[in-house]
Amino acid sequence: MSKLPLVGAVLALLLAGCVSTPSPAPTPVVDTDAIDRIFSNVPVIDDTTPPRRYSAAQGAALERRSGYRVDHSVSSNGQNQRIRYLILHYTGGDDAAAFRALTGGSVSAHYLVTATPGEFQNQPVVMQLVDENKRAWHAGVSAWADRVNLNDTSIGIEIVNRGYYSSPDGLVWDPYSRAQIELVSALTRDIVNRYDIAPENVLGHSDIAPGRKVDPGPFFPWQRLYEAGVGAWPERHVVTRYQRELSASPLSMSQLQRALGIWGYPVSVTGTFDDPTRKALGAFQMHFRPADTRGNVDIESQAILLALIERYHGLGDVRTVRQ
Repeated sequence: MSKLPLVGAVLALLLAGCVSTPSPAPTPVVDTDAIDRIFSNVPVIDDTTPPRRYSAAQGAALERRSGYRVDHSVSSNGQNQRIRYLILHYTGGDDAAAFRALTGGSVSAHYLVTATPGEFQNQPVVMQLVDENKRAWHAGVSAWADRVNLNDTSIGIEIVNRGYYSSPDGLVWDPYSRAQIELVSALTRDIVNRYDIAPENVLGHSDIAPGRKVDPGPFFPWQRLYEAGVGAWPERHVVTRYQRELSASPLSMSQLQRALGIWGYPVSVTGTFDDPTRKALGAFQMHFRPADTRGNVDIESQAILLALIERYHGLGDVRTVRQ
């Protein structure tokens, strides 16, 4: 009789035993003495100085919390606002679609400007969906200047607007109403004043996500918002001066990319007209030169960009662009 079948049977039994009855895990060894030393040797001293006793008047000013009170009478200068950016969007639909989307669990915004804002005592009414001290989910994957994920540091405003639709002649964009513009002007002016938001940090969704987003679109009236005291806008005579200079010596591609980056767009200096550069330039044009937003390089766009950098960043950054 061959020994091979017997050996095979033995191996099969051994393997079956390995599968059905695994070896018990080794019992960990805990050094309880070492743990006792960690927790028992932390020194605690007795109180020797009596606590400050607040008067009734002082106590009335304290904030009451669970198990303790908070004294707000002393403030540190070493602080700044968490809110640094104001981001404007359009909803891409009507009021009903906006409420469905923005009150669900996926996206949100701090404020919603409806298609026809309500009124009370001759003042327009805005819908607040998220408290300003909470983080709304409106920016998504985003970047501006040295910051990313701007939900953490921004307030988002959604404006009911269809956005665009396709026609045989191309995209047709939906304009904003006079009532919406007046309400957005009042709302944004209040927000930038309360949080001291810099003009160059009042942005469209398309600015912080070039190519991925196009809202609030080329029909959003950025110049009118600037005239109401909100956001950045170039000075016409400075744009004209740069147009003359650039006609003789336009920016190189590296210089254009450096300028877009200084203004805030997430563009790397590659020296080639790559896709991120075209998308950033198109977003810039949609904000400041909406007559042509194809992302093509032209003297007018370069002049507007340098005029903005000079006005809001200074001539030093213009010289940096020209390096």
